[in-house]
Amino acid sequence: MAHQLTRRELLTAAAGAAMMTGCATKVRTLEPPHVSILRVPAYDQTIYDTMRRLLVEHLGDIRGRNILLKPNLVEFEPASSINTHPLVVHAAYEAFRAMGAASVRIAEGPGHRRNTLDLADAAGYFRTVPDFEDHFVDLNLDEVTRVRPTAQFSRIKKLYLPNSALGADLLVSIPKMKTHHWVGATLSMKNLFGVVPSGIYGWPKNVLHWVGIEESIVDLHAAFRHHFAIVDGIVGMEGNGPIQGTAKHVGVLVAGGDPVAVDATCCRIMGIDPMRIRYLQLAARGGADSQIEEDCIRQTGESIQTVATPFELIPQFQRLRLENS
Repeated sequence: MAHQLTRRELLTAAAGAAMMTGCATKVRTLEPPHVSILRVPAYDQTIYDTMRRLLVEHLGDIRGRNILLKPNLVEFEPASSINTHPLVVHAAYEAFRAMGAASVRIAEGPGHRRNTLDLADAAGYFRTVPDFEDHFVDLNLDEVTRVRPTAQFSRIKKLYLPNSALGADLLVSIPKMKTHHWVGATLSMKNLFGVVPSGIYGWPKNVLHWVGIEESIVDLHAAFRHHFAIVDGIVGMEGNGPIQGTAKHVGVLVAGGDPVAVDATCCRIMGIDPMRIRYLQLAARGGADSQIEEDCIRQTGESIQTVATPFELIPQFQRLRLENS
C-alpha cells in the first residue's frame, strides 16, 4: 500500500523546498501568495478588460458572493493623485458584476472630511459610476459591531467596525500607490484605516495613531480575513505623501489575495525595501499567511525590474531605499 504523507511530512518537504529556492525557512503556507503586476499605461477604457481578466485569474467563481470595494478617498482635489481613480473602481465594480457576484458595493469612511458624498463627487465618482449613490456606503455612518482583534499588536483592546465591511464575503482594498510621511508607504493594508468609522472614533481618527499606527495597520488587517487587493499604481504619489506629495506615473496595477505580499511587491516597485517597513515586518512575524521575501511570492505579469520606478522619499525615510534603486 502506498504511504500517505502526514501533514508533518508535507510541511517538512515544503520547508526543504523553500530553503532550496532561497525562500524563508519558516513556512506558513504550502501555496505561495500570488501577486500580479499588470502594465496599464493610462486611465482609459482598456482598464475594463484588464480588470476582468485579472479578477477571473485570481478569484475564479465568485457567483453569489457579496463584494465590498474600498477605494482611498481623502481630499477634494480631483486633478491630483491623492484619491483612487474612479475608473479603476468602476472597472472592478463592472467585472465583479459580470462574474455573477450577488452584490457589489463601494464603501469609504474618510478620516479628513465629513461630507463623504461631496468628496466622492469631487473625485469624479458620480461622473464615472452610474447611480453611484445607490451603490455606495458611508462607513463613517454605518452600523457597527464590536470585535476583538485576532492579532493584538496595538493597545486597542476592541474595535467598533462597520457591519457592511464585516458582513462582506470579500473586502477589496483599492488604494493609490503612495508614500506616507509616518509609515513610509501607504498601500492596501493602510487603506483599511478607512473602514474605521469616524462617527465613533472622530475625525481624523487620531486614536489609531496614539495606540501605534503601524500596530493598528496590522490589527485591522487581521480583523478582515477575506481580502483582495488592487493597487492603483497607474499614477501614484511620491515625496510627502499621502496628501502633499507629487504625482508619479508608474503605469501598473498590482493585485492579489494576500495584502502583505501585494504591499511588499508595491514597495519594491517604488524602490522601497519592504523588509524595512515596520507594519510589513509585524504582519509577517505575526503569522500572516504570506512572506514578504521576494522569493516567497509567486509573481505573474510584468517583472518588478521592468516596471521599477523609484519614488522620491522624504529625508527621514531615505533609510528605506532599496539598494541599487
